Formats: sequence, C-alpha cells, structure tokens
Amino acid sequence: MNIALIAHDSKKELMVQFCIAYCGILSRHNLCATATTGKLVSEATGLQITTFLSGSQGGGQQISSRIACNEIDMLLFFRDPLFMKAHEPNDVELLRICDVHSIPMATNIATAEVLIHGLERGDLDWREILRDSD
Repeated sequence: MNIALIAHDSKKELMVQFCIAYCGILSRHNLCATATTGKLVSEATGLQITTFLSGSQGGGQQISSRIACNEIDMLLFFRDPLFMKAHEPNDVELLRICDVHSIPMATNIATAEVLIHGLERGDLDWREILRDSD
C-alpha cells in the first residue's frame, strides 16, 4: 500500500511517536509525506519516505494529485483542529479528494490506530474487494 503522512506543526511529534510505535507495519508499505513530517519521521524511525514540498508550499496539493491518480491508498493526516492555518482551505480540499476517491484517511491518532490495525490484519485491501465485485 502507498501511505501518505501529513502533520500540522503541533502534531508532528505525535506523528513521529505514532510511526515509531507502528514502524514494523509501516516498513512493509511505501510511504510519502510532506517535507518536514517526512524528514522527522525518517530520522526517528529509519523508514524510507518519499518527501514532497512542505504543506504551506503545496505538499498537500502534491499528495492530493497522487490520490486523484490512484497512487495513494491511505492518508494519515494529523490535524490541529484548534488553530486555523493560512493554507487550511487546501486541507479541506485534501479531505474532499479522499472522499471522492474512497481513500481511507485518519485525521487523529485514534482513527490512525484503527486504520493501521486494519492494515495489519489485511482488512483494508479495498481495491482487491472492488476487483472481486466486478
């Protein structure tokens, strides 16, 4: 699976801790992330992560375009709901594009843990399920 990682500044350390905790699962998948999030997670875990621009410079849009092209299978986006960001309309667009393309996404650690456990069990191979129903 191709998994994208994004975290607002106040949630970056939480993303790092999450990725440390689930490094064994994440290491079996292709990871990409916005610049700073990817750098911090990679340094802390040793995971190979393809990085894009930072979120404020268009990294979220780069990930959105990959979702639209069926190149991303899951999004883990640790958002800070308490502080409005200058680029927040782009964040909403990223969430919308996940809904349009039926991409599982987590915007907080609780949902991310549910998704990661489902991934580990093999419950999230939804593209295979769609192929089987054709």
